[in-house]
Amino acid sequence: MTSPDRTRSREVLLLLFDEVEVLDFAGPFEVFSVCEHKHPIPPFRVRTVARTHALVRARNGLHVQPDLAFDDATAADIVVVPGGYGTRSLLADPIVLDWLLAVVPTAELTLSVCTGALLLGAAGLLRGLQATTHHGAFSELRDVAPETRILEHARVVDNGAIITAAGISAGIDAALHVVSRLEGLACAERTAHYMEYDWHVGRGLMTPAPDAPTTG
Repeated sequence: MTSPDRTRSREVLLLLFDEVEVLDFAGPFEVFSVCEHKHPIPPFRVRTVARTHALVRARNGLHVQPDLAFDDATAADIVVVPGGYGTRSLLADPIVLDWLLAVVPTAELTLSVCTGALLLGAAGLLRGLQATTHHGAFSELRDVAPETRILEHARVVDNGAIITAAGISAGIDAALHVVSRLEGLACAERTAHYMEYDWHVGRGLMTPAPDAPTTG
């Protein structure tokens, strides 16, 4: 756990792509950005990243300017992979999958939200793990990650270095869970209070045992 007298902020990279679901990325972005934001050295520094520096057209026409392109973002402490309809066109995209394969294994922690789990699954990063995703995409996740056990009733599944969240708003719960893990429960509760978010600690959280079955 990071001490309040921390010497640096953890670097958070938040993936963007066309047709990304807005709350999938905006929820975790808000959590990590406002967490202890008045501290001289806040716990997290959040930057968005996309294939290029070009504007990203998120769901419902929202345009977002990414901070970084893939070539500028080769490492992070935390990687956030949101979902949305745009994930489907990326499932066989070698540029996106290769970027994930480069940054996720060296990150302290990776969080997927909603159908962001499909991208992790397509990259082989959920192999042997348990996971969740949006309730409408369970079968798709089984198709792209056949060696992953889908926990349909979980809101957040914490495998340690890989955390997956269910649909859309569950990303806020998952991000607060990450804050609780890394900075302590009190810090996460302060963040939720600042956001006026009705966070229930542990709601829908599953932490699979190391020897839990991973097929099915």
